[in-house]
Amino acid sequence: MKITTLLKTFAAACLLASAAQASAESLVVGGKNFTEQQLLTSMTSQYLTAKGVDVDTRSGMGTAVLRKAQVNGQVDLYWEYTGTALINFNKIKEPMSLEEGYQKVKTLDAKIGLIWLNASKVNNTYALAMRSEEAKEKGIVTLSDLSKAVNAGDDLLLACNAEFAARADGLKPLQKAYGFKFSREQIKRMDTGLTYLALKEKQVNVSLVFATDGRIPAFDFVVLKDDKNYFPVYALTPVIRDEALKANPALEALMNDLSSRLNDKNMAELNAKVDVSKQTIEAVAKGFLQEQGLI
Repeated sequence: MKITTLLKTFAAACLLASAAQASAESLVVGGKNFTEQQLLTSMTSQYLTAKGVDVDTRSGMGTAVLRKAQVNGQVDLYWEYTGTALINFNKIKEPMSLEEGYQKVKTLDAKIGLIWLNASKVNNTYALAMRSEEAKEKGIVTLSDLSKAVNAGDDLLLACNAEFAARADGLKPLQKAYGFKFSREQIKRMDTGLTYLALKEKQVNVSLVFATDGRIPAFDFVVLKDDKNYFPVYALTPVIRDEALKANPALEALMNDLSSRLNDKNMAELNAKVDVSKQTIEAVAKGFLQEQGLI
């Protein structure tokens, strides 16, 4: 083999080794595959990069895949919801307050090397919503009010996705908890995104929504109060691998600062900028960080 060929091979090997080392030293920030999570992934990556952290971003994953990746050490940091961790990961279904749920998942996940940092004020839980005008007209403020209306014979139509209609902690137990039942004809099953449009266009009276979805304020919906606390709290929280935090302890204060600035109102506004105003994920995330003086 010629000397030049040997040198090229050696150089290539060095480059590969260097890339592998850089990748190993990067903080891998993951995220799920819907608007809110894509915003958080971009926001976190831009924020930490500005603070001098070498970040490798991997967004657009499903919940189960992302959780497994973090447990296996392939993802260092991502934002998770307490309700998801309780129900999906730890199979705990008994009602808990925000603080109880947070402390429970924090304790359980610490045993497998996952550290829950400070929870934000974002609670992206399931909810039922109505158009503000109709809810006011019918005097429906809470889910108990909705129950009374249905039991009194008000022919209200509900839009929800197939998963919520069928899941063990979805529509059926909700109706049982509040003592009412939609007839089969009153339930319109459709893709999640279409439920918002169906409600907006007056094809239905009630819709399943996610509490921080930007279309709720944009379309002038009102979320019905869950006065019996049926839905679990889904407090949005940064979760990091213990090894990654030990390697860079400054991440705790940085992420807790970012978490403290997020709440239901501004998260819904950020989601709306993407889903309603059609701004890019990167631009909206950067704009928030700049407004908060974080970059």
